Amino acid sequence: MSFKEKIAQYYTKSYLKKYGDRLTQVQGTVVSVKISKKTILWIFNKLTVTLLVRPDRSRNIVKCSYIKKRWFKKPDFISIHQGNLVLVQGLKGKRGKENRESVELINIRNMTTKKDLIPIEGKIPKVQKVQRFK
Repeated sequence: MSFKEKIAQYYTKSYLKKYGDRLTQVQGTVVSVKISKKTILWIFNKLTVTLLVRPDRSRNIVKCSYIKKRWFKKPDFISIHQGNLVLVQGLKGKRGKENRESVELINIRNMTTKKDLIPIEGKIPKVQKVQRFK
């Protein structure tokens, strides 16, 4: 193993040790999207995205939030519309906290337009729809 691989492996292990029980993944259709951008003194930019996702073959709705703050440059986000099929990867809230029901976005993949928030190496998995016959 090279030095880079050792450091990458160390970071992965420590991240999974810290957040492993809270990591979650949701796949479903987008019910609602709310994007708000704030600029303070033309220097500090803040992007807040709130998504409501309805998982496949389920009645419940998952609230997902994404907050990005940057100096000087405006943070970007992929285009997501109502009805798009998405795959959300994120962290569930801590137990006992007020945000335990929501998911904090780490990455989101729009399966309809085949776009990622953070590009992932490898092939994009195909979505298989299951049809049930009566």
